Amino acid sequence: MMHIDDNPSTPGKFKMEKSPYHRQRLYSSLAKLTFWSFVFIVLIFMFLFRSSSSSSKVPSDLSRRSLRTSSYGGPVWEKRVKASAKIRSKNGLSVLVTGAAGFVGTHVSAALKRRGDGVLGLDNFNDYYDPSLKRARQALLERTGVHIVEGDINDVTLLKKLFDIVAFTHVMHLAAQAGVRYAMENPSSYVHSNIAGLVSVLEVCKSVNPQPAIVWASSSSVYGLNTKVPFSERDRTDQPASLYAATKKAGEGIAHTYNHIYGLSLTGLRFFTVYGPWGRPDMAYFFFTRDILKGKSIPIFQAPNHGTVARDFTYVDDIVKGCLAALDTAEKSTGNGGKKSGPAQLRIYNLGNTSPVPVSDLVSILERLLKVKAKRLVMKLPRNGDVQFTHANISLAQRELGYKPTTDLQTGLKKFVRWYLSYYGNGKKSAQ
Repeated sequence: MMHIDDNPSTPGKFKMEKSPYHRQRLYSSLAKLTFWSFVFIVLIFMFLFRSSSSSSKVPSDLSRRSLRTSSYGGPVWEKRVKASAKIRSKNGLSVLVTGAAGFVGTHVSAALKRRGDGVLGLDNFNDYYDPSLKRARQALLERTGVHIVEGDINDVTLLKKLFDIVAFTHVMHLAAQAGVRYAMENPSSYVHSNIAGLVSVLEVCKSVNPQPAIVWASSSSVYGLNTKVPFSERDRTDQPASLYAATKKAGEGIAHTYNHIYGLSLTGLRFFTVYGPWGRPDMAYFFFTRDILKGKSIPIFQAPNHGTVARDFTYVDDIVKGCLAALDTAEKSTGNGGKKSGPAQLRIYNLGNTSPVPVSDLVSILERLLKVKAKRLVMKLPRNGDVQFTHANISLAQRELGYKPTTDLQTGLKKFVRWYLSYYGNGKKSAQ
């Protein structure tokens, strides 16, 4: 192989000396070239093999943050989709509910179906928490006539196919990576679901004709480090305390963009600490119940200077009423084939209970309902994304949606405990 220094420094014809030394050097260079070419080819093969191997492992890794897509298609599958989405009441809606096997998604889907709306669910059944609980919710919905398609909100092909089969009037977008603390363990899952997933849904919605109206779940977490209470929709939301909060705030910005450019009708709902039957095992009220029954210590966080940590606990039935009111009052999108023809509705609402309760009081209520004394472990509030308090100002939702929560924490927890003991059996059945 020729070296740079072997070439003449001036222009002209290059003439190689045909001495034995140069022939030997040429043969040596050819041998090296052949050897390194072989090595290069082997490295490429190994890289491709590892990439293929890695891609085959992706589903198990993404199962925590991405919604796996099972097989779909065919006349039988399409028939089930159409039947589930069929409207059975006058002036009913046809709603695609993403995250339908989730806590709020299950309750919203069931409520829509009960009043005669067409409902089709979409969920991935990932293992952020016990998938068997999601499967049990799925079975509950199937008995009411709601079919859940197992698929990924980032699977644009699947989303387009669903819209080809059903002309949805509305989308209730609840699929998301939930939880504040898990973001420190798996940050990419929040970007994948809460940002990329939202964009995928909006991309499909802006392209179909007619465009659906969209109601989606933001979060009270967007208020972050605000100290002014109660939190109002007019308050600043540029101080997120967690990555989860940051992705939900980004979602609100993305919603504004798609509304402005494509004429999508978008309503964001900032949920405040939702609880109730069929809830999420990663929520404090849920794992407090589990650990109290098992005799385990439960952490009671305390803010600096012995400050109280409190939450605006909102019962799931009240949240569902707010969701349905948002769907019912949503105006039509104004785009057509991805082109905006006029201004479109853009709204954001707080859905809370307006009565913050100290977490220590929550534990006292659970002790009375479970008839078991809790082993309290008082700890400093960690810097993991949790905030000291949440408190919703719901005057806007009251005025425009007719939203009025009616369930206090004592009543709501009584219903939750009744469900928990029925489902898990006094803690004998594992609650992961």
